[in-house]
Amino acid sequence: MSITIENINKNFGAYQALDNINLEVNSGELIALLGPSGCGKTSLLRIIGGLELADSGKLLFHGEDVEARDARERNVGFVFQHYALFRHMTVFENVAFGLRVKPKKERHNEAEIQRRVHELLNLVQLDWLADRYPSQLSGGQRQRIALARALAVEPKILLLDEPFGALDAQVRKELRRWLRRLHDELHITSIFVTHDQEEALEVADRVVVMNKGKIEQVGTPDEVYASPATPFVYQFIGNVNLFHSREHAPWTQQQGDAVAFVRPHDIDISVTPQDDTALPVQVKLVRAIGSIVRVEVSADGSSEFIEIELSRERFESAPLTAGDRVFIRPRQFRVFETGDQHELSAA
Repeated sequence: MSITIENINKNFGAYQALDNINLEVNSGELIALLGPSGCGKTSLLRIIGGLELADSGKLLFHGEDVEARDARERNVGFVFQHYALFRHMTVFENVAFGLRVKPKKERHNEAEIQRRVHELLNLVQLDWLADRYPSQLSGGQRQRIALARALAVEPKILLLDEPFGALDAQVRKELRRWLRRLHDELHITSIFVTHDQEEALEVADRVVVMNKGKIEQVGTPDEVYASPATPFVYQFIGNVNLFHSREHAPWTQQQGDAVAFVRPHDIDISVTPQDDTALPVQVKLVRAIGSIVRVEVSADGSSEFIEIELSRERFESAPLTAGDRVFIRPRQFRVFETGDQHELSAA
């Protein structure tokens, strides 16, 4: 089921939650809506699901206008951050709930409901917990049951709002890998909301980066990380160093006011200058973090720190300590000019 969003706008009083949103979601695609709190991603998700109405614009499912349909008529499954499971029902009855409340003419017989529920519990690898109650489950198990319940009604579209937000880091990591494998098996058109960049980059086919009610960039995880379209995307996804061209970025050859964005792993460091554009700096801090070594340096006369990431192998071949004088030069960078209002735009 494809989704077409055309010129969608949404205001809550004087606050504009969505500003002229346009987006195409392909059938069977897994899309992440990524951005900080208040950027409009949940408002957009709720409009797609029929839980909110847009002030203007069009929403099409497979080319058909669905604005007049309520949430029940859109054949959409929801998974929320806090599970929303019925505490007084067993796992089995929670998953069966959507099947039991269907209109009589659409309702399956009891044998089919039993078969369908056990099939879904097997799918989420929790059939052995069918007789338990939500309070007897871990957070990760509850979220998988919530997903099974959403899938029970055989939705054409699956919407997930911060589905792993209430879980600890390790469980989140396990569940997002599991969700990706599950999606590859089912191929349901899915959209999930997250503010976690790692989650979006690891799970989604494409990432929609949002900021202040607008879409900043749409692309594959590699595209939004390696080729950010705007300064906001550069700063929001991954670590980045900012170099002001008038201060310490001679390699940009920029004449006017501008800022260069450089990833920490894209900086070369050496004890002698690579060329006359290399920047002399002093090592302030060295930290080994797993497979990488993070080195913080600062240029003479600057209070700003520049972060560099080296592989352990690279670091061990030429160790550094705090106080060392070295030279740095970025291998890759992106320059954005600064406007009159000090807002950054692509150069």
